[in-house]
Amino acid sequence: MMLTARSGESDRICGLEIGADDYLGKPFSQQELLLRVRGLLRRGSHASAVHGDVSVIRRGELELDISRRRAFCRGTEVTLTPREFELLAYMARRGDRVFTRSQLLHAVWGAGFEGLDHTVNSHINRLRAKIETDPANPRLLITLWGHGYRLDSSVIAS
Repeated sequence: MMLTARSGESDRICGLEIGADDYLGKPFSQQELLLRVRGLLRRGSHASAVHGDVSVIRRGELELDISRRRAFCRGTEVTLTPREFELLAYMARRGDRVFTRSQLLHAVWGAGFEGLDHTVNSHINRLRAKIETDPANPRLLITLWGHGYRLDSSVIAS
């Protein structure tokens, strides 16, 4: 959560896009801060309950160690921001399903997110730069124009 004196829309968008779970500009009340922290804690405990005991998820060239929050692609560790990890883990847990930007925003950023749908695009682009061999021609994080995004778990390193 970012607490800052900068409260313009572009500042909020930038803060959320770089991985903040929430952004609260000054002035803010103590009650609002407490409610937002409780919301973050609820989402965190909900994520633990939903994901159960699964510790490692393997999808094609990707391996995510959920309990250690580590990601590997083609055997090499990839450094991800907390939000990038959550986005990738959310998609990896659900196989080859297609997700709209709105579904990903709701699932990963939470129902109270007040930013733009474009936030998802930015995170997908940064993930592609980290996990794709050729980000301009992605094979793992696929865009289905007019529908959303899909993590292709059938891709195996050649």
